[in-house]
Amino acid sequence: MTANLLSLAQLRVQARATTLFPPVPLADALQRLGFVQADPIRAPARAQDLILRHRVRGYRMGDLDRAFRRLELEEDFLYAYGFMPAATRHLLHPRFDLTDLVGLHQPESLAAAVLAFVRRAGPTHPRDLEAHFGRERTINAWGGFSKVTTRVLEALHHHGLLRVAERRDGIRIYAMVPDTPAPLEASERARQAVLLVASLLAPVSWPSLGGALALMARRNPGLGRLAPVVQALLQAGALEQDSVEGERYLWLAGTAERRHQAVPQDVRILAPFDPLVWDRRRFEHLWGWAYRFEAYTPPAKRQFGYYAMPLLWGERVIGWANLTVVQGQLQAELGYAGPPPRSLTFQRSLEAEMDRVRRFLTLQDGGKPKTS
Repeated sequence: MTANLLSLAQLRVQARATTLFPPVPLADALQRLGFVQADPIRAPARAQDLILRHRVRGYRMGDLDRAFRRLELEEDFLYAYGFMPAATRHLLHPRFDLTDLVGLHQPESLAAAVLAFVRRAGPTHPRDLEAHFGRERTINAWGGFSKVTTRVLEALHHHGLLRVAERRDGIRIYAMVPDTPAPLEASERARQAVLLVASLLAPVSWPSLGGALALMARRNPGLGRLAPVVQALLQAGALEQDSVEGERYLWLAGTAERRHQAVPQDVRILAPFDPLVWDRRRFEHLWGWAYRFEAYTPPAKRQFGYYAMPLLWGERVIGWANLTVVQGQLQAELGYAGPPPRSLTFQRSLEAEMDRVRRFLTLQDGGKPKTS
């Protein structure tokens, strides 16, 4: 427990300083983050691109896809599905199979045949399997239909027998997993994975960290119970904690000094899944209002908009922005959780952020943002 009384203002500064580090090359940003959450919605770009544009020097939409093979990146599920360096994927495998006596996934029948096909053919588009195995369909986890062979590819990927080699028009291309170092002991994988999640979301509230770790453990039952891992890391001094207004937060040891850093007085339009706003419990505690992601909310019930993105001003999230591209021009509708800032500094900072978004999207100049 730290000696100084932690305040909300200090926690806001620490959250921003921890998350929004100065822009670096793409490879360095991915190594520092360890994981970037993915989402297929483009409004006006996908979440992974919107997250990286703040942290990568000169980032343009699609740079992650273009660099995927060169940087030897992976796609997998941490606490959510996303992109990661190989070192992070190494923490997730081998995934324990609850249906096997020793926990080792053993593909059978169609799964074994699909695995053999990929081994012979090399990188495989799901469509490549249709001529060989047919187009039989099954109900997927979202209630829609998926081809059986596609579901098999996904299962083999989940168990670490296949990897995503690249994407073509958004479709995963699967390949065999190359030779990798011997897996770490499950206890060490659990320790490093907990540190990664805590670092990415820090300072993270106890309940939200527990929720994120529960999502990770559901996909990785072999890691065991993760709450004791958090306690052991606290006792060892690798994690620190403190409370503010009755809410307990954790972060990596040695990073608390970030709460004393100077905060840039700039405007940032954040992805709904950006690490700075991912912890919705912390969001409401730090900024005093409840933000919701409403893409799957019926239009009549939306308060913020289809893909409303949190609007950061300095160390405060003061509202949200809905961005659209109409005839090659970027348009923005802004909403505020309180009185909108009227200062010239804010207006100039907002215009600078809109210019950054246009460069990121490679668009021409557009009109001024509108306040809803």
